[in-house]
Amino acid sequence: MKRKLLLLFVALLMLFALAACGGSATEAPMEEEAAPAEEEAMPEEEEAMPEEEEAAPAEEEVAEDALSLGELKDVAREDTLVMGWSVASPLGVTNPWASPGYTHQEANAMMWEGLAYFLIYADQEQLWLAESMDYNEDYTELTIKLRPEAKWSDGTPLTSADVAYTFEGQLNTETLNYHAQFKAFVKSIDVVDDLTVKLTFNEPSPRFKFEVLTLKFDTGIPIVPKHVLEAEADVNAFLGGLDMPHSGPYTTVFWDNTQKILDLREDWWAVEAGLIDAPDVKRIVMINIGGQVGQSMEVVAQRVVNNEMDTALDFRQDIISSILDQNPNVTSHTGNEPPFGYLDWWPNSLWMNTLLPPWDDANVRRAVSLAINRDVIDDVVYEGAQVTTIYPFPLYPGLEKFTNSDAWKALEEQYEPRKYDLEESAALMEGAGFTMNGDGLWEKDGETINATIHGFEGIHSDIVPVLEEMLLQAGFDASINFGSDSYQQMADGAPGLYMFGHGASLADPYAAFELYHGRFSEAIGNTAGSNRFSRYSNPEFDAIVDEMAPLPADDPRFEELAAQAIEIYWRDQIDVPIIQWLHRIAYNQTYWTNWPTTANLGVGTNGAFWHHTGMLVVTSLDKAQ
Repeated sequence: MKRKLLLLFVALLMLFALAACGGSATEAPMEEEAAPAEEEAMPEEEEAMPEEEEAAPAEEEVAEDALSLGELKDVAREDTLVMGWSVASPLGVTNPWASPGYTHQEANAMMWEGLAYFLIYADQEQLWLAESMDYNEDYTELTIKLRPEAKWSDGTPLTSADVAYTFEGQLNTETLNYHAQFKAFVKSIDVVDDLTVKLTFNEPSPRFKFEVLTLKFDTGIPIVPKHVLEAEADVNAFLGGLDMPHSGPYTTVFWDNTQKILDLREDWWAVEAGLIDAPDVKRIVMINIGGQVGQSMEVVAQRVVNNEMDTALDFRQDIISSILDQNPNVTSHTGNEPPFGYLDWWPNSLWMNTLLPPWDDANVRRAVSLAINRDVIDDVVYEGAQVTTIYPFPLYPGLEKFTNSDAWKALEEQYEPRKYDLEESAALMEGAGFTMNGDGLWEKDGETINATIHGFEGIHSDIVPVLEEMLLQAGFDASINFGSDSYQQMADGAPGLYMFGHGASLADPYAAFELYHGRFSEAIGNTAGSNRFSRYSNPEFDAIVDEMAPLPADDPRFEELAAQAIEIYWRDQIDVPIIQWLHRIAYNQTYWTNWPTTANLGVGTNGAFWHHTGMLVVTSLDKAQ
């Protein structure tokens, strides 16, 4: 009976939460592992365009604060891809090394390319600028051979000199994103000939090619032009501008505070090389939808419904469901069936500072997990789709090879990480010295447990109120902080729980486990770097992760160690995994088809146009009219 009452209460709570969705929200600062797209693309209210206005929004008068390469040529709406996104970087920042200010997410990924891409749903590498990337037998050397057809937009050949310059810049420039990885792993960078570069590592580095040199989601490095950047006194201060030579298929031709316009380069080297067919999308218009996380997405949704936008940043469950109901030409990753999205690389847990009482007690952390009814969350928040999780990484094909193994299944049966049991939760709390007070809350030494859930309203308003109620039912003094300080509270290790993701593993579990390595356990009073909020430290666990590091994922010893690591993760309840993260992106098929969905693998990527692989999504679209 108690569970039925809880389900009824949570259902009513969800109706209220969904009705309230779209209020003010705050931005979470970005660190090395990125939060999901909504934390960077924060829409603000704007007036919807009339339905009959079918022309691409490219004929606006050039304002004083606009940048342009000249008069815009006429491009028909049916040749134009219109995307909704928050364009917040300074005008003209196209240089990947500009710091601060550069982001690939604001259509710059259409200008810059990598040596290779990773196609997450095909679970395979797509070589691009590189024709081959081969390790030696012990993973201490990596030889990269470039495609001879590759060239920059100004006609200059793209050679090993550019690749070596890119690598040396990362190695020697502390402000660049992958400086730490190059510093730790790279012993030497050698140009063998015009098309060949050899990296020599300090130790076996089987993941360097994938984690650093391959573009996927928001990670990896693009190759930059040596002949352009070597002429700059300060490569970080150089913005790039609209005319910076680049290797990718599109050139930014107009940019102001309302939109960014990119046109196709008819001389893109990849077409000439036979790597890809000439793209149907002749123009990209990225409409700036503003700056508050999750605010006024109903307005953006209506523009998708009206065929004014072809796609936009992802929507909450209720909004995308409404879009699909209103326009039969719009689809999602799962069509018209829940959960309407694909798994992003950012599964969310309730993190806690494991150095701070009472979260330093694994039994208390386990008691929290036992208080979470994941079945109810799936039923109420996700309309029956199984989105909840027990893992700190997304269930992509490469990772499912581990989770589906006999060793992991046996550990799952032993530790029951999905279990919901309020009585067992209560027994653990009593064993930890807590007593239930008259208000139904656990108490010790006259104080209840601060279980404030810090999160972000624009992306968590559907799930966090449900978690709050479940924790209250289990005796934890839960509340919600969606304030502007929520991210800082997490980074500072404040009391409470942190609803946040794990931007780490994609192909094997090593990167996720490394998040909990003791070398990242910052003392109380110090800021937790790169979103490693748990501050967990365990020499047994560290030794396992250290032994995994030089091994390839298909090594039997790596598989044994991965099983040992997940056992400790569940045994110690390092954090409390809650949900796989979803990107619910609307794909309008009025003008464009061949969007990547469960029914259409496409090129094998996810559908986020803001990711590095967004270039592959856009250039693979088919014209519908």
